[in-house]
Amino acid sequence: MQLALSMRKHWLTLVMALMPWAAMAQYPSKPITMIVPFPPGGVADTVARPVAEALSRELKQPVVIENKAGAGGGVGMGLAARAAPDGYTVLLALSSISILPEADKLFGRKPAFTLDQLKPIARFTADPTVLVVRSDAPWKTFAEFVADAGRRPGAYNYGSSGNYGTMHVPMEMLKATAGFRMVHIPYTGAGPAVVALLGGQVDAVASGPSTVAQHVKSGRLRALAHWGDKPLLSLPEVPSLTSLGAPVKFAQWSGLFVPAGASAEVLQRLRAAARAAAADAQVQQVIRTAGSPVEYLDAPEFQIYWDADAAVMADVVKRIGKVE
Repeated sequence: MQLALSMRKHWLTLVMALMPWAAMAQYPSKPITMIVPFPPGGVADTVARPVAEALSRELKQPVVIENKAGAGGGVGMGLAARAAPDGYTVLLALSSISILPEADKLFGRKPAFTLDQLKPIARFTADPTVLVVRSDAPWKTFAEFVADAGRRPGAYNYGSSGNYGTMHVPMEMLKATAGFRMVHIPYTGAGPAVVALLGGQVDAVASGPSTVAQHVKSGRLRALAHWGDKPLLSLPEVPSLTSLGAPVKFAQWSGLFVPAGASAEVLQRLRAAARAAAADAQVQQVIRTAGSPVEYLDAPEFQIYWDADAAVMADVVKRIGKVE
């Protein structure tokens, strides 16, 4: 009898010790929600859709996209940051993730989320924004655009994905460097902002190449300059701002995150799946066709990149100041 009890206790101890490994093997055992904090049609959505499909194949579970727009991405990012850290909610965010908490601080608001509430998994793209206007606009070059805006301060406007978002910040950086004024019109995402430009509601936008390249190639929009330091894959003829005498740079990157507190097993599984997704030929083709080459970084390198970018963006937000 005593021997039987001892063997039973030993068996239970062994089972409990093996439970974490069993949990790892079982994850994921149900569909995963990927929050995209912008409406369909923008850079985040362009990256999220092929990546979600590839993750579904790798994880053997559906990865379902939920567009949660609002507050320049803050609504969706906040939802993801507060989600259970069980690996069943992931976030596909843009570089505005580094900007929005700093903007909240300017206004004395409680941030919708803080950076330490999220853990990076992988970076997928890192594109400079592109300054575009309609093809029927009077400006054929960046020099003409700046000269006209300088002569008529406040006469023109530009659209963005929201206050302090990745379409607002680079334009404010450019305005400060080139010395002109334009009225800022915030929208709920890059897609609506580009639609407004095409429809004549705004005069310009600064957007990721994947959102505007097709319209530039079709002749509906004209690209005047970009915020990078090397030729763009999709628009190689467009000059950089630095080469035009306006030394400002800005990268609109996209990355995958999970709520902080996710287990090492979940992080390992998602990193492996994200690595496979970034190398997937179909993902690379879709993103490249949209105008953005894959610029993959695994979690450790992405964390270093994110920390440095967040420090730069914090300084930029402070220089911009309060924007109502």
